[in-house]
This record gives sequence, C-alpha cells and structure tokens, in this order.
Amino acid sequence: MNHLLDQSLVGVLLLVSAGYALMKLGPKTLRMRILAALSRVAARMPRMFGLSQWAKQLEAAAAKPKGACGGCDDCGGGAATGAGIGTAGDAKSGPTEINIPVGKIGRRS
Repeated sequence: MNHLLDQSLVGVLLLVSAGYALMKLGPKTLRMRILAALSRVAARMPRMFGLSQWAKQLEAAAAKPKGACGGCDDCGGGAATGAGIGTAGDAKSGPTEINIPVGKIGRRS
C-alpha cells in the first residue's frame, strides 16, 4: 500500500511541476486557455468544496492578460505609476530633470 501511495504522490508532484513550468514558460494564449479551463472546472465543483471564489479569481485572471511588466496593463497613468511622487499637483516637487553644465563636471585624477 505504501508503494502505491509513494508512486501516486510522485506522479502528482510531477504533474504539478510540469503544469507550473507550462504556465510560466508557455505562450500567453495557452496560459489564458488553461486559466479559463480551470475556472470552469472549479465553478462546476459542488459547493461543499468552497471553490466559487477561486473560480471567480481564475476567471478574472483569464479575462485580462497582464502587461509586459507583470502589472496591471495600465501603463502610463494612474496610481500604479508612482503613487503621487512628483505629480503636477504637488507644490513641493522639484524639477523632473537635473541639468549640470559640462564645465562643472570635475575629472578624477
């Protein structure tokens, strides 16, 4: 009996490892299809397993792909780009660029 349990645990771990590698290294379209399929499977499970919230999260992850940075795919604006640091409404913010004349740059000897 222990041999059967050992073999099944090793098989499950290999499947999980292969699935993780496929999700991280595979193409985005395949990842989205896998997430959508997992969402449908979790939604069909009986309520006693309590997978309804997980199914909703998987469905949301499958519906909106992440941006190139792994973030929210809302590059260029909003709170995700610096949380108000140096915004136009900030009266104490300094210049956005520091200019130093070439003549003032000293050389090390």
